[in-house]
Amino acid sequence: MNIAIIQATSQINKNQLIYTAVKKYALKSQIYNFGCSKSDVRSYSYVDISLLIGLLLASESVDFVVTGCSSGQGMMLACNSIPGVLCGYAPTPKDAYLFAQINNGNAISLPLGEDYTYTGADNLEQTIASVFCEPFGEGYPKSEKERKLKDTALLKKIRSQSQVGFLDLLDQLDRELIHIILGKDDVIRLVLTNGKNPDIAEWIRRNR
Repeated sequence: MNIAIIQATSQINKNQLIYTAVKKYALKSQIYNFGCSKSDVRSYSYVDISLLIGLLLASESVDFVVTGCSSGQGMMLACNSIPGVLCGYAPTPKDAYLFAQINNGNAISLPLGEDYTYTGADNLEQTIASVFCEPFGEGYPKSEKERKLKDTALLKKIRSQSQVGFLDLLDQLDRELIHIILGKDDVIRLVLTNGKNPDIAEWIRRNR
Protein backbone atom coordinates (compact mmCIF):
# COMPACT_ATOMS: atom_id res chain seq x y z
CA MET A 1 0.00 0.00 0.00
CA ASN A 2 1.18 3.52 -0.81
CA ILE A 3 0.27 5.92 2.00
CA ALA A 4 0.46 9.72 2.05
CA ILE A 5 0.65 11.84 5.18
CA ILE A 6 -0.47 15.45 4.78
CA GLN A 7 -2.13 17.72 7.31
CA ALA A 8 -3.13 21.36 7.52
CA THR A 9 -0.41 23.93 8.19
CA SER A 10 -2.08 24.84 11.51
CA GLN A 11 -0.87 21.50 12.88
CA ILE A 12 2.73 21.49 11.64
CA ASN A 13 4.01 20.42 15.05
CA LYS A 14 2.00 17.16 14.88
CA ASN A 15 3.44 16.00 11.55
CA GLN A 16 6.38 14.05 12.94
CA LEU A 17 4.11 12.38 15.49
CA ILE A 18 1.82 11.16 12.70
CA TYR A 19 4.71 10.03 10.50
CA THR A 20 6.37 8.06 13.30
CA ALA A 21 3.14 6.23 14.14
CA VAL A 22 2.23 5.43 10.52
CA LYS A 23 5.73 4.15 9.84
CA LYS A 24 5.53 1.96 12.95
CA TYR A 25 2.17 0.35 12.19
CA ALA A 26 1.71 0.46 8.40
CA LEU A 27 4.30 -2.23 7.82
CA LYS A 28 5.38 -3.12 4.28
CA SER A 29 3.86 0.14 3.01
CA GLN A 30 5.52 2.93 1.06
CA ILE A 31 4.99 6.11 3.06
CA TYR A 32 5.19 9.62 1.63
CA ASN A 33 5.28 12.48 4.13
CA PHE A 34 4.16 15.76 2.59
CA GLY A 35 4.00 17.70 5.85
CA CYS A 36 2.78 20.36 5.96
CA SER A 37 6.08 21.43 7.45
CA LYS A 38 7.99 24.62 8.20
CA SER A 39 9.88 24.22 4.92
CA ASP A 40 6.72 24.92 2.90
CA VAL A 41 6.79 28.38 1.34
CA ARG A 42 3.08 28.97 2.00
CA SER A 43 0.38 27.93 4.44
CA TYR A 44 -2.29 25.42 3.47
CA SER A 45 -5.81 25.38 4.91
CA TYR A 46 -7.81 22.20 5.34
CA VAL A 47 -9.66 23.09 2.12
CA ASP A 48 -6.38 23.35 0.20
CA ILE A 49 -5.21 20.03 1.65
CA SER A 50 -8.46 18.28 0.74
CA LEU A 51 -7.89 19.17 -2.92
CA LEU A 52 -4.31 17.92 -2.75
CA ILE A 53 -5.62 14.68 -1.24
CA GLY A 54 -8.06 14.41 -4.13
CA LEU A 55 -5.18 14.91 -6.55
CA LEU A 56 -3.09 12.18 -4.90
CA LEU A 57 -5.95 9.68 -4.93
CA ALA A 58 -7.38 10.52 -8.36
CA SER A 59 -3.94 10.17 -9.93
CA GLU A 60 -3.52 6.82 -8.14
CA SER A 61 -0.19 8.03 -6.76
CA VAL A 62 -1.25 6.68 -3.35
CA ASP A 63 -3.89 4.29 -2.03
CA PHE A 64 -4.61 5.89 1.35
CA VAL A 65 -4.11 9.24 3.08
CA VAL A 66 -3.67 10.04 6.76
CA THR A 67 -4.60 13.66 7.38
CA GLY A 68 -6.08 16.03 9.95
CA CYS A 69 -6.62 19.58 11.15
CA SER A 70 -7.29 21.16 14.54
CA SER A 71 -10.69 19.51 15.03
CA GLY A 72 -10.41 16.82 12.36
CA GLN A 73 -14.02 17.58 11.42
CA GLY A 74 -13.28 20.31 8.89
CA MET A 75 -10.77 18.16 7.03
CA MET A 76 -13.17 15.21 6.99
CA LEU A 77 -15.99 17.36 5.58
CA ALA A 78 -13.73 18.99 3.01
CA CYS A 79 -12.33 15.65 1.86
CA ASN A 80 -15.80 14.16 1.49
CA SER A 81 -16.68 17.07 -0.80
CA ILE A 82 -13.96 15.96 -3.23
CA PRO A 83 -14.89 13.40 -5.92
CA GLY A 84 -13.36 10.02 -5.23
CA VAL A 85 -12.39 10.69 -1.60
CA LEU A 86 -14.11 8.75 1.20
CA CYS A 87 -12.73 10.12 4.45
CA GLY A 88 -13.53 9.02 7.99
CA TYR A 89 -13.22 11.01 11.22
CA ALA A 90 -11.19 9.12 13.81
CA PRO A 91 -10.89 10.67 17.27
CA THR A 92 -10.42 7.26 18.94
CA PRO A 93 -8.91 3.85 18.12
CA LYS A 94 -12.40 2.32 17.97
CA ASP A 95 -13.59 4.88 15.40
CA ALA A 96 -10.50 4.24 13.30
CA TYR A 97 -10.93 0.48 13.40
CA LEU A 98 -14.62 0.58 12.48
CA PHE A 99 -14.01 2.99 9.60
CA ALA A 100 -11.28 0.80 8.13
CA GLN A 101 -13.23 -2.42 8.54
CA ILE A 102 -16.77 -1.29 7.66
CA ASN A 103 -16.49 1.82 5.49
CA ASN A 104 -13.21 0.87 3.79
CA GLY A 105 -12.42 4.44 2.75
CA ASN A 106 -9.25 5.93 1.34
CA ALA A 107 -8.52 8.72 3.85
CA ILE A 108 -8.79 9.30 7.57
CA SER A 109 -8.87 12.61 9.44
CA LEU A 110 -7.45 13.05 12.93
CA PRO A 111 -8.35 15.79 15.48
CA LEU A 112 -4.79 17.05 15.86
CA GLY A 113 -5.54 20.07 18.02
CA GLU A 114 -7.44 18.30 20.79
CA ASP A 115 -5.96 17.16 24.11
CA TYR A 116 -2.45 16.44 22.92
CA THR A 117 -0.88 15.91 26.31
CA TYR A 118 1.09 12.67 26.79
CA THR A 119 -2.23 10.83 26.92
CA GLY A 120 -3.35 12.52 23.73
CA ALA A 121 -0.19 11.52 21.87
CA ASP A 122 -0.70 7.94 22.99
CA ASN A 123 -4.31 8.06 21.77
CA LEU A 124 -3.14 9.30 18.36
CA GLU A 125 -0.63 6.46 18.09
CA GLN A 126 -3.19 3.84 19.07
CA THR A 127 -5.71 5.35 16.66
CA ILE A 128 -3.26 4.98 13.79
CA ALA A 129 -2.42 1.46 14.96
CA SER A 130 -6.11 0.57 14.78
CA VAL A 131 -6.35 1.77 11.18
CA PHE A 132 -3.64 -0.60 10.01
CA CYS A 133 -4.04 -3.55 12.40
CA GLU A 134 -5.98 -5.65 9.87
CA PRO A 135 -6.59 -5.59 6.10
CA PHE A 136 -9.23 -3.00 5.17
CA GLY A 137 -12.83 -3.89 4.41
CA GLU A 138 -13.15 -7.10 6.41
CA GLY A 139 -16.47 -6.03 7.95
CA TYR A 140 -17.47 -5.75 11.61
CA PRO A 141 -18.87 -7.54 13.44
CA LYS A 142 -17.70 -10.56 11.46
CA SER A 143 -21.09 -12.19 11.89
CA GLU A 144 -22.62 -9.37 9.79
CA LYS A 145 -19.75 -9.04 7.32
CA GLU A 146 -21.82 -9.69 4.18
CA ARG A 147 -24.46 -7.07 5.02
CA LYS A 148 -21.89 -4.47 6.10
CA LEU A 149 -19.82 -4.82 2.94
CA LYS A 150 -22.91 -4.73 0.74
CA ASP A 151 -23.96 -1.43 2.32
CA THR A 152 -20.45 -0.03 1.89
CA ALA A 153 -20.42 -0.94 -1.80
CA LEU A 154 -23.83 0.70 -2.25
CA LEU A 155 -22.67 3.88 -0.53
CA LYS A 156 -19.62 4.11 -2.78
CA LYS A 157 -21.80 3.60 -5.86
CA ILE A 158 -24.23 6.34 -4.81
CA ARG A 159 -21.35 8.74 -4.10
CA SER A 160 -19.76 8.12 -7.50
CA GLN A 161 -23.08 8.67 -9.27
CA SER A 162 -23.84 11.88 -7.37
CA GLN A 163 -20.48 13.58 -7.91
CA VAL A 164 -18.83 15.22 -10.90
CA GLY A 165 -15.49 13.86 -12.10
CA PHE A 166 -12.38 15.13 -10.33
CA LEU A 167 -11.02 16.83 -13.44
CA ASP A 168 -14.40 18.50 -14.00
CA LEU A 169 -14.15 19.89 -10.47
CA LEU A 170 -10.61 21.18 -11.03
CA ASP A 171 -11.70 23.01 -14.18
CA GLN A 172 -14.34 24.89 -12.18
CA LEU A 173 -11.99 26.09 -9.43
CA ASP A 174 -10.77 29.66 -9.02
CA ARG A 175 -7.35 30.20 -10.61
CA GLU A 176 -5.88 31.40 -7.33
CA LEU A 177 -6.83 28.10 -5.69
CA ILE A 178 -5.32 26.18 -8.62
CA HIS A 179 -2.10 28.16 -8.14
CA ILE A 180 -2.01 27.18 -4.46
CA ILE A 181 -2.51 23.49 -5.24
CA LEU A 182 0.11 23.41 -7.98
CA GLY A 183 2.53 25.19 -5.66
CA LYS A 184 2.84 22.13 -3.38
CA ASP A 185 5.89 20.89 -5.25
CA ASP A 186 6.43 17.60 -3.41
CA VAL A 187 2.85 16.46 -4.10
CA ILE A 188 2.98 17.52 -7.75
CA ARG A 189 6.34 15.78 -8.21
CA LEU A 190 4.94 12.47 -6.94
CA VAL A 191 1.80 12.73 -9.07
CA LEU A 192 3.89 13.36 -12.21
CA THR A 193 6.39 10.57 -11.50
CA ASN A 194 4.26 7.89 -9.79
CA GLY A 195 0.70 8.66 -10.85
CA LYS A 196 -1.11 6.10 -13.00
CA ASN A 197 -3.72 8.46 -14.40
CA PRO A 198 -2.30 10.25 -17.48
CA ASP A 199 -5.25 12.66 -17.62
CA ILE A 200 -4.29 14.10 -14.22
CA ALA A 201 -0.66 14.53 -15.29
CA GLU A 202 -1.75 16.25 -18.49
CA TRP A 203 -4.02 18.61 -16.54
CA ILE A 204 -1.09 19.57 -14.29
CA ARG A 205 1.23 20.26 -17.22
CA ARG A 206 -1.45 22.32 -18.93
CA ASN A 207 -2.16 24.47 -15.88
CA ARG A 208 1.29 25.03 -14.38
